[in-house]
Amino acid sequence: MLPSATDLPAARPRLVLASNSPRRRQLLRELGLTYEVRLREVEENFPPHLVRAEVAEYLAAHKAVAYAPDLASDELVITADTIVCLDDDVLNKPADAAEAVQMLRRLQGRAHDVYTGVCLLHGDGRRVVFSDQTRVHFRSLSLAEIEHYVATYSPLDKAGAYGAQDWIGMVAVARLEGSYFNVMGLPVHRVWEELEKLGAVGV
Repeated sequence: MLPSATDLPAARPRLVLASNSPRRRQLLRELGLTYEVRLREVEENFPPHLVRAEVAEYLAAHKAVAYAPDLASDELVITADTIVCLDDDVLNKPADAAEAVQMLRRLQGRAHDVYTGVCLLHGDGRRVVFSDQTRVHFRSLSLAEIEHYVATYSPLDKAGAYGAQDWIGMVAVARLEGSYFNVMGLPVHRVWEELEKLGAVGV
C-alpha cells in the first residue's frame, strides 16, 4: 500500500536570511544550509528599560515583524542582532571613525559581553526567540593600535566597533568564555538546534 499524504514527512521550509552581514551568510553556508537573502530597512531602536540579552532579543524579533507580511507559509525567516555590552552600556555600531576609536578605547584592557539575539519566524506563525552570550577579554591596547585598526579595517558595520575575525581580534582578544561564532554574529549551535526542532534542518 502506498503511504497517504498524512504519512509523508513534512517538507522542510525554505530558509530566508534577513541580514546583510557577510559573517552570518558565511556561517549559514558553512552549516550546509541553502537560503535566500532578503533585506528591509528596519530601525534598530529599543525601549530604554531593556538591558543586555533583552535588547538583542527585542531587536531580532522587531526585525522579524517587518518580514512577516510577505512570508509564504512554507518559508522561515532568520533575523539576528548582535550587541556589545560594557557593564550595562550597549555599544552598537559606531556612527563614524571617531566614535569607533572612542568605543575601542573603552573596551581595551577590560572584559565585555557580546549578545546575539535570534528570531526564527515560520510562515505558519510559529516563532522562536533566543539569545546567546559570550564574554570577551581584551588586552590593553595602545591608541596607535586602535587608530590603525579603525583606519585600515571596516569597524563601522560592527557592534562595538570591532570584528573578532579581524586583525584586532587576533591581537586583542586574550580569552573568550562562550561561542566564538556568537561574537561573529550568529550562535550557530543554537540556530541549528532550534531549526532542527522546527523541522527545518537535519542530516
